[in-house]
Amino acid sequence: MIPFLDLKAQYRSVGEELEAAVLAALRSTEYILGEPVARFECEFARYCGAEHAIAVSSGTAALHLALLAAGVMPGDEVITVPATFVATVAAILYAGARPVLVDVDPTTWTMDPAALEAAITPRTRAVMPVHFHGRLADMDAIADITRRHRLILIEDAAQAHGASRGGRRAGTFGDLGCFSFYPGKNLGAAGEGGAVVTDDYALAERVRSLRDWGKSSRFIHALKGYNYRLDTVQCAVLGVKLARLEAWNAARRRVANAYHIGLAAHVQRAAGPFGEDHAGHVYAILTEDRDAVMAELTKAGIGTNVHYARPVHLQPAYADLGYQPGDFPVAEDYARQTLSLPIYPELSPADVAHVIEAVNAVTARRQSLLLERAELAS
Repeated sequence: MIPFLDLKAQYRSVGEELEAAVLAALRSTEYILGEPVARFECEFARYCGAEHAIAVSSGTAALHLALLAAGVMPGDEVITVPATFVATVAAILYAGARPVLVDVDPTTWTMDPAALEAAITPRTRAVMPVHFHGRLADMDAIADITRRHRLILIEDAAQAHGASRGGRRAGTFGDLGCFSFYPGKNLGAAGEGGAVVTDDYALAERVRSLRDWGKSSRFIHALKGYNYRLDTVQCAVLGVKLARLEAWNAARRRVANAYHIGLAAHVQRAAGPFGEDHAGHVYAILTEDRDAVMAELTKAGIGTNVHYARPVHLQPAYADLGYQPGDFPVAEDYARQTLSLPIYPELSPADVAHVIEAVNAVTARRQSLLLERAELAS
C-alpha cells in the first residue's frame, strides 16, 4: 500500500534528533514560552525573511490574532475564498467581521484578483488570500489592489511554508502571514501549532500580547486576550524539522513535477510545472467520477484524500453567510471533482511511477464508462 501521507517515514529520518530535542525541552521544565519557543521564533522569522515570528497554538489562532492585531472589528468585511478549509472563514467570524467570498482562478485554484477588486466595498477592511495546496496566490496583483484601496493584507499561508516568488517567501507579501504546523503540513509539529510573521513591530507586539491573555507585563493585562500560546515541546520538534524543510519541499516538488509530466492528457490538474512558488503540499487531480476513481485506486493499493469536498459557503454551519449553490462555479466544480494523490518527501520514484500508471489506467477506464453511459442515455 502506498499511503496518502507517511509520517512514520518522516519520523524514521529524524526520530533520534526529535527525541533528543523533546527530552531536552522536558528536562528544562520551561514548558510554556520557554527558551526553545523564542529560539524557534527567531529561526522561523529568519527562514521566512520576516522581522518577527510569533508562535501560537494553531493555524486558526494565527489567523484570528492577525485579524485582531490589524484592527479588524465587528462591522468590517474581510474578503477571502470559498476554496479553503473552514478555519479561514471561522477566524474572520471570531473577529466579529463579515466574510465576503470571491471565486478562484480555474488554473491555480487561488484567489481571482479581478473577483477580489469587484467585491471591495466601503466596509472592506482586509483581504485574506489562501496559498492553496502550497501554491502562492497572485500576490503581485493582490498586493497592488490592497495598496490602492488601503486595505490590510493577511496571507493564509497554512499550506505554503517555504514557497517563494521573486526572492520573497510566503507570509511576507502582506502585512501579516499566518502558518499552521498541523502534523500533516510541510512543517508539522507533534500536535497543533501555528505562527504569525510580520515586519511590523507594533503588529508583532500586539499578537504577542493577545496570544498570552493580553499581557503588557507580568501583572498587567492591557488587552482582552486569549490563551493561544505554543508550548515548548512543540517548538523543540519544529526546530529540528525546520532545518530540513528546504530539502523536503524540493522532494515534494520533484514528486509533483513527475505527476505533471507522467499523467495522461485526459487527467485534469492545476497548472504546472511546479517551481519555487509551490511548496508541494497537495497534488490534486479533477475527475467527474471521483468516488469510483478513489475506490479503484484504493483497490490498487494507493491511498488518496480530498482537499476539500465542499466549499465553505455550502457547509451547513456557514449557510447564514447568505451564499447559494452556483455563486462560485470554479470553487464548486473543483470541490465536486478534486482528488489528492500521495505526495511526501520519502515517496520513492518507483512508487511515484506506480501511482502515475494506476491513475492513468483508472481514469481512462472510468472516462470510457461515463462516455458509454452518456451514449446509451442519448
